[in-house]
Amino acid sequence: MCGIVGVVSQGPVNQLIYDGLLLLQHRGQDAAGIVTLQGRKVYMHKAKGMVRDVFRTRNMRALPGNSGLGQVRYPTAGNAANEEEAQPFYVNAPFGIVLAHNGNLTNAQALKAELFSTDHRHINTESDTEVLVNVFAHELERTTRGIALTPQDVFSAVANVHKRLRGSYAVVALIAGHGLVAFRDPYGIRPLAMGHGADGTVMIASESVTLEGTGQTFDRNVGAGECVFVDLKGKVHAQQCAVNPKLSPCIFEFVYLARPDSVLDGISVYQARLNLGESLAKRVISTVPPNEIDVVIPIPESSRPSAMQLAQLLGIPYREGFVKNRYVGRTFIMPGHAVRKKSVRQKLNVIQSEFKGRNVLLVDDSIVRGTTSREIVQMARDAGARKVYMASAAPPVRFPNVYGIDMPTPQELVAHGRTVEEIREIIGCDALIYQDVDGMKKAIGSLNPQLNGFDASCFDGVYVTGDINPEDIARINEARIGQEDVLEESTRPDTSRLAIPNAQEA
Repeated sequence: MCGIVGVVSQGPVNQLIYDGLLLLQHRGQDAAGIVTLQGRKVYMHKAKGMVRDVFRTRNMRALPGNSGLGQVRYPTAGNAANEEEAQPFYVNAPFGIVLAHNGNLTNAQALKAELFSTDHRHINTESDTEVLVNVFAHELERTTRGIALTPQDVFSAVANVHKRLRGSYAVVALIAGHGLVAFRDPYGIRPLAMGHGADGTVMIASESVTLEGTGQTFDRNVGAGECVFVDLKGKVHAQQCAVNPKLSPCIFEFVYLARPDSVLDGISVYQARLNLGESLAKRVISTVPPNEIDVVIPIPESSRPSAMQLAQLLGIPYREGFVKNRYVGRTFIMPGHAVRKKSVRQKLNVIQSEFKGRNVLLVDDSIVRGTTSREIVQMARDAGARKVYMASAAPPVRFPNVYGIDMPTPQELVAHGRTVEEIREIIGCDALIYQDVDGMKKAIGSLNPQLNGFDASCFDGVYVTGDINPEDIARINEARIGQEDVLEESTRPDTSRLAIPNAQEA
């Protein structure tokens, strides 16, 4: 999962892109990069770290130009320690292309071999973004063949890109001297929104909050399989470039990843989480009588809307029982149980008065490894809770995600191959209530009946691209970020790959 933004304006765009990346910081804190275009010259700065640390005044001054793009990285392919793999990526032919993307190519290794043997292009890193920019560059070169570039050339190239790529990808790219290109995979798995400013600025970004937060007007989402080309004068050209596109966005965006003040594919993320709480309330009633619950307490941050809605429907007091340290990242993909356990204690502190002598219902957005949940349940007991019930606004995460969320291998997922009762015993709570898959899809899907469905593969094992098998998952896991997993526990760094200190208020 990454965050991307692209801008074409009639004035300098460096500050606008910087501000946009700050609004997308929740989508990745591993690295950040900005590229600007002045005439035909490309200016780039990228490095590991958060936006505020990567870009100093001297860096911003070195990014002139009226068009550009940026990315915040959360790596799911390649080498997290290699600064060379921070995005954007640049190739000098044809024209000069800079590209950033959010997602994960499931056939990156096959494409890498194909690029070398057939297209005669060399890939120097393990990043699938470098593969993607070279595929796009090759197809654009085949389309133009030295003739002046037209929007139709771009659309034809993207149509050929769709035929070659597999997996998820939301892309922004700059073509030197010509303009901004944005396109989305034929299933629209990862989000992409576009809008405009009163001064003629055109912005394309991962989430609508980026547009609104920088003073732009949100227009619409880029469609599944669609390509948008914005020339340097700000004129927008758009065309569907995929055969039989089928919008099936990642449902985990609504459960956990996106900011609640974003609207993705016509669905308010905040309302989606309220609906999940309403659906979860029905599940709670069937498991634990409401009169046996004294208080509902959310596990900050993403679960708050669901917990509030659940508490209201059940007529149970809603209380804040945990105080969060906003400077420690999320833990579900932190390496090693000891690191995750340490991080939970650093991240959350209990308000004992809300637990002592009470039966508490803890509400979380999802349960992935179970390590965090087990530690939180123990914290509640240590604070004096009589009984600790746990409810998840999402169904059990039983399958790996291959579309750009660095979820662990099947063996690391607490729900993989286990019953709810077995999971409950591992977590240590008195009762465990999960959302069901159909209830989740109905709760979110009802907000936009025009959707074809969702990619809910981490919950139901159905991969919407239709080309994923156990061998593919094993191969992808071998290339997963997480080389630190082979290190001794004592040498593992206390860092987060997803590192979202406060997605609600980022």
